[in-house]
Amino acid sequence: MEYSTHRNKLILPEYGRNIQKMVEHTVKIKDEVERNKAAKEIIAIMGNMNPHLRDINDFKHKLWDQLMLMSDFKIKIDSPYPIPEKEFFEEKPKKVEYTGGNLRYKYLGRIVQKLIKAATEIEDEVKKAELVRIISNHMKKLYLLWNKDIVEDKLIFDKLNKLSDGKLTIEKDMKLSDSRDLIGMKHKKKKKENPKYRKK
Repeated sequence: MEYSTHRNKLILPEYGRNIQKMVEHTVKIKDEVERNKAAKEIIAIMGNMNPHLRDINDFKHKLWDQLMLMSDFKIKIDSPYPIPEKEFFEEKPKKVEYTGGNLRYKYLGRIVQKLIKAATEIEDEVKKAELVRIISNHMKKLYLLWNKDIVEDKLIFDKLNKLSDGKLTIEKDMKLSDSRDLIGMKHKKKKKENPKYRKK
């Protein structure tokens, strides 16, 4: 009995051990014509295992690359596509830099801070006031999604003032959208009692 621990490691487990064995056998075929023929048969089987991917661009190209990968790049075949370098698959992905930075209110996100900064640089007072209103409504919506409580406009205006370092002023008559409208809450309608089923 052959135990899994004694078998070769599956390079691409999604294709199973039988495909892996076919690839290993094909690597050992000495006749070039037979080896290429066997490789094409393996590609056909691999393709049939993923019929939903046939319409994807470069699907066949991907299959040939996977065949090379499963053979540990030892198979010598006439691939219809450029043979990838082994180093390309072994190369570690580049580290993605974390764009943390200082966020006074994390639930508002970085975009809000960028919008506030942009608003402070607008010279046209009418356009600036309109952008301030839009930003404030968005801040209120984010606050409601994060806190789930009713929030007064004054709290939003105070946070806007702090985030803009006092550069953005709020018009006295400015009023933000109703909390229910911002987060899609629906007023519950009282069902009228049907006199037909009224208790006597």
